Amino acid sequence: MVLAGLARAITGVRPIWQGSAPQGGQRIYFANHASHGDFILLSTCLPPQERERTRAVAGADYWRRNRIRHVLARDLLNTVLVERNWIERSQDPMVIMLDALKDGHSLIIFPEGTRNMTEEPLLRFRSGIYNLALARPDVELIPCWIENMSRVLPKGAFLPVPLLCRVIFGAPVGLEPDEDRHAFLARSRQALLDLSPERQRELDHG
Repeated sequence: MVLAGLARAITGVRPIWQGSAPQGGQRIYFANHASHGDFILLSTCLPPQERERTRAVAGADYWRRNRIRHVLARDLLNTVLVERNWIERSQDPMVIMLDALKDGHSLIIFPEGTRNMTEEPLLRFRSGIYNLALARPDVELIPCWIENMSRVLPKGAFLPVPLLCRVIFGAPVGLEPDEDRHAFLARSRQALLDLSPERQRELDHG
């Protein structure tokens, strides 16, 4: 609750429910990723009850790098930490995420797998979102475009810069019958791209 109030004070964040509504069903929110503050901003836009049960999936390699980060991730942010290095990891990230869903939580995931520091609007999607859609077709997948957060908390910055932000929630994306992994990843990535301001301007100008 404190973090949500702080995020609203700094960013004036405004949720835009463009293709879905803030209802009480269990969901997986998938978003673009350019800042460590992304999941705080997205969760701030959720109704209080949904915010309470929604956990962000984050990289254990970053959040366990020192004790302060680990305590923040575990006790304050209530994140689901997954090991991204498949060679050295001791736990399967899919098992961890599916366990969180089984416990009734909604999830925030970033299908790019890491922060996007490039000029491209989105990196390619990793397979995790497909595996979740396949394992839990009953849980809605909601694309969410986070606007401006990379400028509020750029890489290497400790203090946020006050700027207006928006989070745009799109229509649910589901796995279609017999749809293969590559087709689903391309379609879900495009659903997220379609919510970006650049794409919206293109559509407005025809």
